[in-house]
Amino acid sequence: MDRTDRIGKRARVAGWLRRVQREDPGAGRDRRADLILDVVRLGWPVCPAAHPLEYGCSCDRIGCPSPGMHPLSFAWQTQATTDVVQVTRWLERHPDANFVTATGVAHDVLDVPAEAGELALQALGSEVGPVAACGPDRHLFFTATRGTPVDEDEWWPCELDCHPETLDEHPGLRWHCRGSYVLLPPSRHPSGERMHWIRGPETPLPDPLRVLDVLTDACDTVGASAVDSRWLMGM
Repeated sequence: MDRTDRIGKRARVAGWLRRVQREDPGAGRDRRADLILDVVRLGWPVCPAAHPLEYGCSCDRIGCPSPGMHPLSFAWQTQATTDVVQVTRWLERHPDANFVTATGVAHDVLDVPAEAGELALQALGSEVGPVAACGPDRHLFFTATRGTPVDEDEWWPCELDCHPETLDEHPGLRWHCRGSYVLLPPSRHPSGERMHWIRGPETPLPDPLRVLDVLTDACDTVGASAVDSRWLMGM
């Protein structure tokens, strides 16, 4: 074997090793566990969720309206926990599961179209808190919660804005608070993409009303742009 062949063989072996490392399922599971346990240690309650499976959902619901984007159990509100031991058990027991965090306890989430989210990131600058990309078309802005006031009568239920089962009816801004949940990175979105943090969960949670103002303006801008584009196309 001449020198050129030896170099070529070494390059092929090195490439194979890199592919094996990238595709190592154990490494992916470790990263998944680290990301989920990081938010648990911040006090965010979590529980396991379904995951996309082929062209549907891993749950047994025929025609699931939100494949891979809902908790495994209908009792998710009582199951969601910050107990590291319990979450570790779930991670081991459900190696393919996505995870959700219950909102209105430690945080709220303002959920907007990705285009509006990009505008808001620029406008908020250092004021922005944790932000996650959820698939190709949504950004999740994590904020302090309005869901646990001293006066129980002032609780703001998520149903005033939207509900996880009716998200398609709310294509603009969604406010996830008491009674709702959102997926957490690195959950797999039905599009096939993995969720990821744009700004990490360790970032301090901002005031929701300030973020809401900026996101509302951004959604209005994006909505106006969409209307203008349709009008121009119709000319």
